Amino acid sequence: METVKARRGRPARKEPSLLEKALHAENAPAEVATASAIERPSMRPSMREDDPRAAAARRAAEIRGHLGDLDEGTDEFRAPPAPDGWTYQWKRRVNLGQEDPAYQVKLARDGWEPVPTARHPETMPHDGKNPIIERKGMVLMQMPTSIIEEKRNIELRRARGQVLGKQQQLSQAPDGHFERNRKETTIRNSYEPLQVPNE
Repeated sequence: METVKARRGRPARKEPSLLEKALHAENAPAEVATASAIERPSMRPSMREDDPRAAAARRAAEIRGHLGDLDEGTDEFRAPPAPDGWTYQWKRRVNLGQEDPAYQVKLARDGWEPVPTARHPETMPHDGKNPIIERKGMVLMQMPTSIIEEKRNIELRRARGQVLGKQQQLSQAPDGHFERNRKETTIRNSYEPLQVPNE
């Protein structure tokens, strides 16, 4: 028996049969159509930007929009404009690295709630880990403007009531009191400049 020495390298290419050639010929137009319909994106990015000066000018305009006037400095706590019917205020969340849960409960009871980052995404990083807007231990919070106006009116009435109460106390002083300095006991409801001596 004669031994055949195995050849090294790739095996010899087998010639397709007539049946395989016919099948390949029938499927060829579909393969070409499929290949032409699917276009791959270019694997190589463009080597240069269209115009670097124009790109720099666009970015400078964006930065100026965020910073405002560069001569005045940056207001770190400049709040974005609130929607109609709402008022924004910065409220304390952390003091000296410690949270104050009792104060947070008081804010919630008074009606303050954090402004969601989704409303002003430009104010926080875009990593999605910040559901509320925070800066240096402060949280941007919101409340309906009508409630804030009602609270201001209540505080104003309370302050006026305290002033009237003190005026009544002074006018009802017993006899013998405030006799020598009667002019100094009157309460004025107006403002006037303070006289400074010219010495």
